[in-house]
Amino acid sequence: MSGKEIMFTPILLGAIALKNRLVMAPLTRMRAIAGEVPHPLAKTYYSQRAGAGLIISEATQISPIGQGYPATPGIYSAEQTAAWKEIVQAVHAKGGKMVAQLWHVGRISHSSLHPEQGLPEAPSAIAPSGQTYGADWQLHDYETPKAMTADDIARLLSDFELAAKNAQAAGFDGVEIHSANGYLLDQFLQDKANQRTDEYGGSIANRIRLLGEVIESVAKVYPSDRIGVRLSPYGSFNDMADSDPIALFNAVVQKLNGYQLSYVHMIEPRSTTAGGNDQVDGDAPITSEIFRAAYQGKFISAGGYDQAMGEAALEAGLADAVAYGRLYISNPDLAERFQQGASLNAYDRASFYGGAEVGYTDYPTL
Repeated sequence: MSGKEIMFTPILLGAIALKNRLVMAPLTRMRAIAGEVPHPLAKTYYSQRAGAGLIISEATQISPIGQGYPATPGIYSAEQTAAWKEIVQAVHAKGGKMVAQLWHVGRISHSSLHPEQGLPEAPSAIAPSGQTYGADWQLHDYETPKAMTADDIARLLSDFELAAKNAQAAGFDGVEIHSANGYLLDQFLQDKANQRTDEYGGSIANRIRLLGEVIESVAKVYPSDRIGVRLSPYGSFNDMADSDPIALFNAVVQKLNGYQLSYVHMIEPRSTTAGGNDQVDGDAPITSEIFRAAYQGKFISAGGYDQAMGEAALEAGLADAVAYGRLYISNPDLAERFQQGASLNAYDRASFYGGAEVGYTDYPTL
């Protein structure tokens, strides 16, 4: 089959049946209302995009201290869960499938976002370089985080389990564990951020331990074939690096092979949009070529894809499904446009974060 034919062929990701191979990537939009509850417009926003084979929710913090930016939604309270339930029902009513991305940002935070919990937490007391947004929507220097204790890690695992229970109560078809982009679980994986000397630091086997424990905690709620994991080998966003990324992420992939997951979702480092532009680094490693063959399950690839690149990746077997982010922001009917070869709406970067319907629910369909 051609790549386009493959893109519109149904697929089973574990227990989750997709009508096509287009995935709406998790997209932080910073529009939550008081109490970190999803905005009422989110029901419209997500249901508009139910033509995707799978929608992955915006990153959703599992606890107050897991929050890293203003106006991002959580999934730890009854009010948050009730709002997510309405969103998922709206997506299901249009024939879509949706998973919740479970998020803890670790050191990529500021104490003003969680004053009761104090400083951000991380594997080690190492501040990332740069600045981040506080609760006042102003930039602040990163604070030096507190290194997590054994009790903190036990509480983290309980928080992931509770978030999974809430996701299940909201009706999500599964969950995705965010272990990418320099957030907490990625901080434990990569040795620039993790300089612990206990059983969670040092060797690769120790550094990947927590990810396994998180999967096992979430699997107390959802069967493993409804759990996905997101990874970003070679990603430098949020001041990340590892001394031996091939050895590290090969070990991660081998560990994930033991869980019979719904999927692994890997980000290509070629997309440099984190700096506020749309450049593609043609010299960046292609992680799907490096790690795809080692993973025995279903594989989603994301990062800087257009339609032709996505079709080529599917045809070459480098991915089972392709995730699109910015194109889904401005094209709620992206699947239909791809299928018909229709032109695409341009996206407005200025409206990506914050606000209400402008740049959120007002992009036209065909």
